[in-house]
Amino acid sequence: MIWVRWCAVLSVAISVAGCKVGPDYRQPRVKLPGGFAEATTRPTTQPVQLSAWWAAFDDPALDSLIQRAVRSNHDLKIAAHRVREARAARGIARAGFWPNANASSAYQRSRMSLNTPIGAIAGGGSAGAGPGAGAPFSFPGVELDNWQAGFDASWELDLFGGVRRGIEAAEADVAAAHENHRDVLVTLTAEVARNYIELRGLQQQLAIAEQNLAAQRQTVNLTQQKLKAGISGELDVTRAKAQVASMEASLPVLHTAIKRSLHRLGVLLGQDPNALVDELARAEPIPSGPAVVPPGLPSELLRRRPDIRRVERQLAAATARIGVATADLYPRFSLTGQFGFQSDSFNNWFSWDSRTWAFGPTLRWSIFNAGRVRSNIQVQNARQAAALEQYHQSILLAVSEVEDALAAFYDKQARRAALAAAVDANRRAVELARISYDAGLSDLLVVLDAQRSLYASEDQLIQCQSAVAADLVALFKALGGGWEESPMKKSPP
Repeated sequence: MIWVRWCAVLSVAISVAGCKVGPDYRQPRVKLPGGFAEATTRPTTQPVQLSAWWAAFDDPALDSLIQRAVRSNHDLKIAAHRVREARAARGIARAGFWPNANASSAYQRSRMSLNTPIGAIAGGGSAGAGPGAGAPFSFPGVELDNWQAGFDASWELDLFGGVRRGIEAAEADVAAAHENHRDVLVTLTAEVARNYIELRGLQQQLAIAEQNLAAQRQTVNLTQQKLKAGISGELDVTRAKAQVASMEASLPVLHTAIKRSLHRLGVLLGQDPNALVDELARAEPIPSGPAVVPPGLPSELLRRRPDIRRVERQLAAATARIGVATADLYPRFSLTGQFGFQSDSFNNWFSWDSRTWAFGPTLRWSIFNAGRVRSNIQVQNARQAAALEQYHQSILLAVSEVEDALAAFYDKQARRAALAAAVDANRRAVELARISYDAGLSDLLVVLDAQRSLYASEDQLIQCQSAVAADLVALFKALGGGWEESPMKKSPP
């Protein structure tokens, strides 16, 4: 008859097991524009190919640096450990859905005092209490042995879905950790490319400075020759030497900036800061990519950008945790049982007559907790609302980053063309100024001013070329490119 009652209880439990309190998560709908205002190409429904975007620069050294950074960067390894941590936490959450079983064994020898009051004797331990119980009833002054062994099990039935909501939250946390790893990868590849471009730009600036320094030293020699010939005065020599000294003063600043870029690249690759000094010491041209990049549709950012995907999964986790908190308003049902052996003698410890067992349901319901449960629900609701706002904010920032990168990339290309024309004009001006000075038709100031203008325009052109390449990197990053190369992409979720 007792088994009939228990079957009825289990049937009721199974019938309500599908109930889960708290809100069900649905991804928020977001209204986005049909295209990017700064795009020079028409919006297209075809996805932009952003995997291994650095190959567009056609620079083997850059390709090698990024591949090594993906293998060795410490921030990326930290993010990978965060994924493993989230997976382990998911395992903890899943374990709450299943029964728990424990085994125990104990031996105890006891003696009751002869001076024990009668009431204390009457209230002593009771025999057959099951594994883990106290010593059996004894008389004053009598020494007894108590041998116990057995196991106990308990199973909290997830009738209101608190455990299942916790598993939902843990699943979302795992997905968020994966997206965070991808976001770190996007940032890493962009940082390696940006620092590499900065290094090549600084090396080109140094080369331009050294070329101008050589030309200015030739001017010093020319003025000294004219001074010896009595054609010009000492003032021209002094002015020429002053310009040489000014140019020489700019070189240490460029050397320092080059070393700083090399050190940053070394750290990004997870190596000693000076590990790349010899490898990248030789000056190379600034890598240049395509002149036009179709950004696709703004709605594709929801799929491509790992930071948006991470925030969306965090929102899902926050929503599930409302259900975890709400489940505390309802009673908790558990099935508990134990079976074991208990005896006062080792010889008959495991005989069938020494068996003990107990089985039954448990109901636990927090009747009064001073509002703790409802306050926790309010906490989780507030966190979910904040996560929703963060999701919308991350989308707006992503669209803004793409628009900014597009504007900077195309505007600087126009500036680069204008600076290239200025460099050509200034080179011609230097040539004409030197011819005029050699012929005695103008003074040295004309030559020096022309040289200064040429150096300034050449330096600005190099900086602009670096900026164009860096803005292209920023555009690829803003579009969410590069995470497809993640070393963890094939690992199980």
